[in-house]
Amino acid sequence: MPKIYFIIVTYNAMKWAEKCFVSLRKSSVPVHCIVVDNCSTDGTQEYIKNNFPEVDFIQSEENLGFGKANNVGIEKAYKEGGDFFYLMNQDAWIYPDSLEKLLEVYNNYPNKTEIGIISPMHLDGTEKKLDIFLDKYISYNCDKTRLISDLYFQTLKPYYELDFINAAHWLLPKETIDIVGGFNPYFFHYGEDNEYVNRLQYHKKKTIIVPGSKVVHDGKQLLDKVDYKKYKNLSTETKIINPNLRDSLRSEKKALLQSMIKNFILGNFKTSQQLFKKYRNISAEAHIFNEIRAKVTKQGTTFLKI
Repeated sequence: MPKIYFIIVTYNAMKWAEKCFVSLRKSSVPVHCIVVDNCSTDGTQEYIKNNFPEVDFIQSEENLGFGKANNVGIEKAYKEGGDFFYLMNQDAWIYPDSLEKLLEVYNNYPNKTEIGIISPMHLDGTEKKLDIFLDKYISYNCDKTRLISDLYFQTLKPYYELDFINAAHWLLPKETIDIVGGFNPYFFHYGEDNEYVNRLQYHKKKTIIVPGSKVVHDGKQLLDKVDYKKYKNLSTETKIINPNLRDSLRSEKKALLQSMIKNFILGNFKTSQQLFKKYRNISAEAHIFNEIRAKVTKQGTTFLKI
């Protein structure tokens, strides 16, 4: 029996804690669970410790963000001999057979070394619809997978390859950790799963979704839920760091300069100033981006203390 670790990062998780942790108890496949708490203030810590003593609880002294906190859990699970690492959001839960059906597909997959991430179908909190983000990811891949057509005609295959699926429910085989590593600590919240999948693809691994396995992610069903004013440089930073793109830093700076000059000529001075500020910030962090790119192009337990 493989040793499977669920790693859950919590921050004020009381709304979902009972459903989340009770669901792990009911799993048909036995699991271990590590929680890394990012300084909750709503009683999450006491609730988990008192009601779920089987959980290995780690209290962070500061809010590490999503990626760094997950790395703490991955490191502990790895050192304890984990074979699989299931990253699950705090606002999520599984069904008794969710993991069993994922492992069945994994075990029957013709070339297991190809699998970087294996994920179930994400339902929303009503458990009557797909998570709206999963709808989006499936639609992006419609020409390649024809998954929507197969859903309609009820001719689903055991698995499909997607370009991306968010990290609310990720099952990572140990080899993924050995080759790709952990989350990039440069990203505090949002963007870290996109950056991870970019590295996964660079190292020739796939993201697989299993229609026969379903789980729940009770997240906001709004495609624009991310405040891009607050995280306005996410797409740029992710693109610059992406090891699949050649000369990405130079290309991004060139595009910003061209856009800045164009807006200045057209009299859009405020936009031009904003673009110049962005250009200056990217230039100032160029050395950081170059260091990160050098790390992520190498195989190994990158960003992890293992």
